[in-house]
Amino acid sequence: MSRYPEVKWAQRDDKVFITVQLADAKNAKVNLEPDGVFTFSANAGADNNLYELKLDLHDKVKVEESKINYGVRSIFCILEKAEKGWWKKLLHGDGRAPHYVKVDWDKWVDEDDDSGPGDLDLGGMDFSNFGGMGMDDAGMGDFEDSDDEDHEVAKPTGGDTTEAKGYLIPEEKDAVEAEAGTSENKGAPNT
Repeated sequence: MSRYPEVKWAQRDDKVFITVQLADAKNAKVNLEPDGVFTFSANAGADNNLYELKLDLHDKVKVEESKINYGVRSIFCILEKAEKGWWKKLLHGDGRAPHYVKVDWDKWVDEDDDSGPGDLDLGGMDFSNFGGMGMDDAGMGDFEDSDDEDHEVAKPTGGDTTEAKGYLIPEEKDAVEAEAGTSENKGAPNT
């Protein structure tokens, strides 16, 4: 018995984006017919399960102008519409879409926001150094290690714990005491 992979979709005026989410797919086969029938099959998972689906798309597509990319985690398809125009939904008919077909909000734009052919060109992208997010120090700039270890807060020693006390780092404590002249005469009144 076959299973269904998760399918995400989005569209533009002239194309439909379909992403089949299936990690480590083996023997993946995609077939697209001009009348808008999209079929997919592949094996995946530890048990080498069979995943299949058949989608009757809302309208016709241009098979020869459509593109497909087989990735490690997904199969990404850009289907060229036979006629420009926004589809009300991905699938033909009046019924609801199956539970495994979802909108791809990362690629979605509204009909009035469509900017034309210049958007979402995914060809030739190199994600090896995406945004400097590597694990080395390459993206850290001029930051240096913190010197906080040298400025530990002095812990209270003895005395009355019922009154509130301010704690100073050792250098500040010495400076305050020297200014007030109280380092030797803590209990003596100023005269």
